[in-house]
Amino acid sequence: MTDLLDRYDVLLADLDGTLYRGQDAVPGAVEAVRGAAERGVRTVYVTNNASRRPADVAQHLAELGFPADTDDVATSSQAAAAMLAEQLPGGSPVLVVGTDALAAEVTATGLTVTDDPAVAAAVVQGHSPDTGWRLLADASVALRRGAVWVACNLDPTLPTERGPLPGNGSMVSVLRTATGLEPQVAGKPATAQLLAAVKRTGAERALVVGDRLDTDIEGGRAAGLATLLVLTGVSDAAEVLAAPPALRPDYIAADMGALTAPADELAPGAPSAWTAQPTDDGGLRLSGGGDPLAALRTLCGVHWDAGGGPATVTADGADATRALADLGLSGRTAASATVAP
Repeated sequence: MTDLLDRYDVLLADLDGTLYRGQDAVPGAVEAVRGAAERGVRTVYVTNNASRRPADVAQHLAELGFPADTDDVATSSQAAAAMLAEQLPGGSPVLVVGTDALAAEVTATGLTVTDDPAVAAAVVQGHSPDTGWRLLADASVALRRGAVWVACNLDPTLPTERGPLPGNGSMVSVLRTATGLEPQVAGKPATAQLLAAVKRTGAERALVVGDRLDTDIEGGRAAGLATLLVLTGVSDAAEVLAAPPALRPDYIAADMGALTAPADELAPGAPSAWTAQPTDDGGLRLSGGGDPLAALRTLCGVHWDAGGGPATVTADGADATRALADLGLSGRTAASATVAP
């Protein structure tokens, strides 16, 4: 039986919540990525965070022990700058709502940076902890004058050691409200960033790996790529079970260590020692025994085949009770905290 790495030639891995949390690597992630490299499977680090230069991201990864250099990093700021360069003549002035790292990506494409909303041909918006009202006001003026608007990503929150804090999507919402306009989007779940990474590496069988349904998994599926959800970050078991079709991963695992697990065992609905049966009230009843993650895959297979949506799961037996407790599904209706119904 083949493992997951046998099926793919490049990993497109998310960072926050997938490979590290804050300043610390997720347990087992370094070993998993190094093991993939030893077998000839390259990892490209695909991040929606546009606040740091690719070289700085690579340095942080290398300090944590990951095999990474600048060419292995694909940021949403790179994708956003490329989108602008495709639409604007060389030298066009761009108003940057973001960090110096984002401005550097803009100038690297042959465009220029301006702080004058009266002449800006475009507005590019990425996360910066220093974005304030005056800059957002200037961006609003430029957009109302007809400037092209590209957002690096729409992530509403940013994971930090203090918990989720406002992300770029929250700041984009300010300009949406002020202008009534919608931006073009470069980062996940839009496909530009992922497809650029595929093209850069020449991948024939890329696997998107991430911790969030509404960016990593949705983006991978939209790009026509296989997806692996790891439960080390944002999305949890309840969200996976309730996920709509566009956000359902091809594989579900606890963490990156699953790269060397049998591929067929990681798929939702894979045969296991667990049984799930629909109940008359639209819920599910779990029975059997074994690995709680196998139980989740069994539940997903049955529930998704029945149409999916929110569902309450009950246990039949002590093993099922323990599994639901481990998955955080005890006494809880499966629903999505990050995905709108």
